[in-house]
Amino acid sequence: PSHHHPITSCLMTPSRQLLAVVLSTILVDPTTLVEAFGAIKTPVSTLLTQNADQIAQLKDVAKSVAPSDAPTDDVFYLRYVVEDYESDSDRTDALTSTMKWRIGEGKAICDAAKEAVEKASSGGAGTWDNEPVRAAAPFAESINQYITPSQIITTSTPKGDLVYCIRAGQIDDVSLMSKVTEDQMVDFFLYCKEVNAIVANTKSAECDNLLRVIIANDLAGIKLIGGDATFRKALSASSKKAAPMYPGSAGPSLLLNLPGLLGALVKLFTPLFPKKVQERIVFEQGPLANIGDLTDVLPGGSGRDKFMGYLDDLVYKEA
Repeated sequence: PSHHHPITSCLMTPSRQLLAVVLSTILVDPTTLVEAFGAIKTPVSTLLTQNADQIAQLKDVAKSVAPSDAPTDDVFYLRYVVEDYESDSDRTDALTSTMKWRIGEGKAICDAAKEAVEKASSGGAGTWDNEPVRAAAPFAESINQYITPSQIITTSTPKGDLVYCIRAGQIDDVSLMSKVTEDQMVDFFLYCKEVNAIVANTKSAECDNLLRVIIANDLAGIKLIGGDATFRKALSASSKKAAPMYPGSAGPSLLLNLPGLLGALVKLFTPLFPKKVQERIVFEQGPLANIGDLTDVLPGGSGRDKFMGYLDDLVYKEA
């Protein structure tokens, strides 16, 4: 149709652009997604036994690409086994591509993440010191001025899954992106994903349950117009890049506290996505809304019990 309201047109263009970015940061290519609530009930120890031959074959593939840098962690390979690839050759290709990144442009990220996690957990079972992780992040000196645990933090649910919480609307992205490039920001977010992957794999072996990474996007305060486009591009690019490199680990993505216009747009376009994608998105007003600082959802924090209650309803209601 050629007729449309001029005010609506002015609002829709930037809003649709932002909507595309917000969705792309969490949805990426629908073919890379595992089912939203597809928590695997079979114990990790059983899965490792049942799939021992395939894991051994995948280890050989990794060693052929990276003889001295192939991961030794069986859970790393198990995630490739449980991911729903169309064929075994697709699975092998995905692992090969990941290994090339891990020994190439991603080597510094992977090495830094591994060392940081070792330092963070060196206090003994159940302990965690986040400072080594923050300090070892790419371009930490610049980025840590603008991104703190108040805006991005990872915690665990009582069931063990990791929850990566982000408040993009509370990040001064204009000032931040005056200090770093889009590629540097992408590396920072990939480092965060690598840290989460190491922790999730280690904890999966310890608790004998294949843990997932849930994303909680608190969109309160996000700018419909303005802000720095390169920051949003970095969020999107890092998610697209990470999706094939961390298979079998994606939990549902929670879109929380959407501003009115963005919420309306998301609900308008969501039915157009494949069913598998729709099942992975959870919309909710309320969770994190009255929590002043994301550190309050950490163990002992004043907002933790309420937030975990929300997650029980939103994520585990069908578990």
